[in-house]
Amino acid sequence: MSTTESPSEFNHLETLSTHELLAGINSVDQTVPQAVAKALPQIEALVEAVVERLGKGGRLFYIGAGTSGRLGILDASECPPTFGVPHGVVIGLIAGGDTAIRKAVENAEDDAEQAWKDLQAYDITTQDVVVGIAASGRTPYVIGGLEQARQAGLATGCIVCNAGSRVAAVAEFPVEVVTGPEFVTGSTRLKAGTAQKLVLNMLTTATFIRLGRVKGNKMVDMQLSNAKLVDRGEKMLMDELGIAQPEAAELLRRHGSVRAALNAR
Repeated sequence: MSTTESPSEFNHLETLSTHELLAGINSVDQTVPQAVAKALPQIEALVEAVVERLGKGGRLFYIGAGTSGRLGILDASECPPTFGVPHGVVIGLIAGGDTAIRKAVENAEDDAEQAWKDLQAYDITTQDVVVGIAASGRTPYVIGGLEQARQAGLATGCIVCNAGSRVAAVAEFPVEVVTGPEFVTGSTRLKAGTAQKLVLNMLTTATFIRLGRVKGNKMVDMQLSNAKLVDRGEKMLMDELGIAQPEAAELLRRHGSVRAALNAR
């Protein structure tokens, strides 16, 4: 049985106070990191596969529907500003297209052929990696995309929240984080979504650290796209070089990035 669809351990939710609701949600949320910890060997294998291919110029694609698809797009969109990688290195695709980011598109996830069509629009190659994200592990859009990607020689991975799923079976590097019943029965935007976000954080953070996009513990390649990030960049230079803020600001202005400023000294 799909544990993500199992009945909630709580009942009569409509009778609970706000405090009781929040305490209940918080109590089940605390089980998520434990479930992720059990999947660390699988996550490690997927990271190694992604590092190898991105290191050779490949790209990372996420495919998913609903919340899972949106989480992939979120992770992909945060890689350029965080790690300074081009926008085309990590790409999130969602069943139903960009419209589905904000509004559900009926039946889009049931088309087993569409993900492969969506991927082909990016001239994919065997250096690329496709990671399917599906809490249930049975989304046709994801299954079909992974099957066809693997047949074409691409590396494939997945992030699912049920054991023994069809999605995991068709992925070369499956990650199964078994989160169990949701607080609201079947609402996988809750624990399952949190687990998927944690794994995505780990996947791209570990990958880009391994690929040299972090120095020490600092985002030296981050894009200086707003005042907060410029201030953070100045503080990095002040800390690394032992200089005052005016000099750090001038170095950053002159060289355009923390890494370039550090390399110039």
